[in-house]
Amino acid sequence: MKLGMFMMPLHPPGRPMQQTLQEDREAILLAEALGYAEAFVGEHVTDAAETVSSCIAFLASVACQTRRIKLGTGTCNLPNQHPAHIAAQVAMLDHLSGGRVLFGISPGGLMSDAEMFDSLDKNRNEMFVESIDMILELWRRDPPYDIRGKYWSASTARTQIPEIGQGIVARPLQAPHPPIVGTAVAPYSQGVLEMAKRGWSPISANFLLPKWVATHWPKFVEGRQAAGLAASPQDWRVAKSIFVADDRATAQRYALGADGPYAFYFRQLMRKLVGGGNRGNLFKPDPAMPDADLTLDFVLRNLVIAGTVDDVAEQLLAFREQVGDFGTLLYACHDWQDAALGKRSMELMAREVLPRVNAAVQACA
Repeated sequence: MKLGMFMMPLHPPGRPMQQTLQEDREAILLAEALGYAEAFVGEHVTDAAETVSSCIAFLASVACQTRRIKLGTGTCNLPNQHPAHIAAQVAMLDHLSGGRVLFGISPGGLMSDAEMFDSLDKNRNEMFVESIDMILELWRRDPPYDIRGKYWSASTARTQIPEIGQGIVARPLQAPHPPIVGTAVAPYSQGVLEMAKRGWSPISANFLLPKWVATHWPKFVEGRQAAGLAASPQDWRVAKSIFVADDRATAQRYALGADGPYAFYFRQLMRKLVGGGNRGNLFKPDPAMPDADLTLDFVLRNLVIAGTVDDVAEQLLAFREQVGDFGTLLYACHDWQDAALGKRSMELMAREVLPRVNAAVQACA
């Protein structure tokens, strides 16, 4: 199992934006030094707690300071921009990074973004499909382009000047394009099936209970089989909120305490998904569970893995037993309320926890 990282990112709104952006950059540079295989970064435009407004621009800021780690858009929210704009930016990032881009895509889940970009009352899933189809067509087709859709059009047929290069959209360095991944945020996700049919790979969200994460693998297999493709656990990424400390008391306080950064993260998500999006089912072991019983303490204790190296290795092995085999564990980044503890957790995860987990898995193979 490989180790990567996934950051929304999410910080207390009162923190200076310059500081949180620098912290998130530092986390990726640390991940590179510690041997993390990949780093995904999210984006939102209308949220003071999520200060990365363009994951492509943010990843470009670390592309030239890293050499090995793969850089994932986590995700590009496709309905919020013109497909040609996204196609050109992702291609540029792929060249800047030397072909290390993972192209993460989604319809976007923040409703204030949807309102801002005038898609709140539109079929965002339909927009998502049209957008990625247009992006792939732009990368595949020679100009002049003349692609017409329900929501967007992309053409340089009237203005192209081939001899000077005008009217041409850049293609990525990776051929035919960077690997495409998508987030899976619902139990029995139909999106996983559709991604698998297209040869894409899913990321199971870190805010899903293990029993719901486990429903993604059968959907992935079903989609691959429908397309005549083999399904490998190596193509499945699973995100998880994890905190590793040198002592158990620190881990319990920082990761499970009501004043810690993990509590802040899940308090934000619960307000957005339960109070604002009617998505409380993501946190419930039984859909019939009343929202009133969905407390912060319940969510933290069911969704966060925390403890010493021994504790976390044991919990991760139990988690893997629940959800099945997968290829990459994405360590979900949280605000560094205490930078020393945040960095130490990443270090212990890479240098001690993951080797123990992999050794235990191999011993049982």
